[in-house]
Amino acid sequence: MLKDNFGRAHDYLRISLTDVCNFRCQYCIPDENTSFMPSSKLMTVNEIDAIAREFVKLGVKKIRLTGGEPLVRKDVAEILLALSKYPIELTLTTNGQRTNEFIDVFKKAGIKSINVSLDTLDKNQFFSITKRNVFDKVWNNIQQLIDEGFHVKVNTVVMRDFNDTEIIDFIEWTKKQPVHVRFIEFMPFDKNQWNTQKVFSYQEIIDVAATKYSFLRMKDGVNETAKKFKPFGHEGTFAVISTMSAPFCSNCNRMRLTADGKMKNCLFSKGEADILTAFRNSEDIVPIIKQCVASKAEALGGQFQGDYKNIDATKIDNRSMINIGG
Repeated sequence: MLKDNFGRAHDYLRISLTDVCNFRCQYCIPDENTSFMPSSKLMTVNEIDAIAREFVKLGVKKIRLTGGEPLVRKDVAEILLALSKYPIELTLTTNGQRTNEFIDVFKKAGIKSINVSLDTLDKNQFFSITKRNVFDKVWNNIQQLIDEGFHVKVNTVVMRDFNDTEIIDFIEWTKKQPVHVRFIEFMPFDKNQWNTQKVFSYQEIIDVAATKYSFLRMKDGVNETAKKFKPFGHEGTFAVISTMSAPFCSNCNRMRLTADGKMKNCLFSKGEADILTAFRNSEDIVPIIKQCVASKAEALGGQFQGDYKNIDATKIDNRSMINIGG
C-alpha cells in the first residue's frame, strides 16, 4: 500500500493518454493554436501497461484514463483492453464526442461508469465554450451511454456569470434520467484566466438548488471528492466538487500520471517525478513512485491554503489542465 507522510493510502491512479483534445474550452485550452507534445514523448501502449502493472502491484484498485481527450488517441482501444486484465475498476473521463465509436470496447474492457465533461445544456453556449458545433452529437452520445446501461456522471465546471444560471437545468435533467451531475468549482491552472470572482462556490450552488428542489445529503464514500445529493423523486443525483471553498485533501487517495510519464502526487503539486524516463532507462520505478507519494503536501500541493478569495493565481506553479490530465 502506498502511503504518504500523513498516513493517507493511495490506491487511485489517473493516467492521461494525450494532451490533445478536439475541443478548445477556455479554462483548459483557450488558444486554438496550442501546440501539443510530440508522440515520441508520450507513453506507448506497452509503457502504459507496464507502468500501470507496477502501480497495481503497489495496491492501486482504480485507474481512470483522461486527456486531453483520451478517445482521440488512435490506440485507445488497445490501451483499454490491455488495462482491463488487471483486478481494478477501470473508467475514463471524456468530452463525449466519440463515445459512440467505442461502446463495444468499453463493454469488453469491463467499464461500468463513464464521466462526460459538459458545461452547458444550451447549444449556442456549448459552441461558445468549446469552439465546436457538436452539441447534438455529445447529447445523443450521452443518451446512448445511458441506454446501454453505463453509470453516467456529467462533470460541469461552474463559473460565475457564465453558466451558473444553468444549475437548475442540470438538476432538472436528473429528474427523468439516472444521470449524476457533478458541479465543479472553477480551479486555477496555468493560463486559464482564473480569478476569485469567477468561482461559484459549493454553498452558492446548494443555495441555488434549494430554490427549487428538496434533497438529501447522501453518505460520503471513504475517499469521496464529491458532496452528493439526492433530490426527492429524481432518478439521478447531483453533487459538488468543492476544491476551492471546502477542500477534501485529508482523505485524498489520488495519484496522476501525465501523458509524458510524469507522476504528480496532487493536482496542484509543483514537483513531478519522471517515471517514463526512468522506465526507458530500465531503472526500478517503484522507489520513485513511493518517494513521490511520500513527499505529498498535506493540502492543495502546498501551493495555497485558507480562503480561496485571497489566492494569487500568478504565484501558483503548475501545468495547464490539458498538460496534467483532467
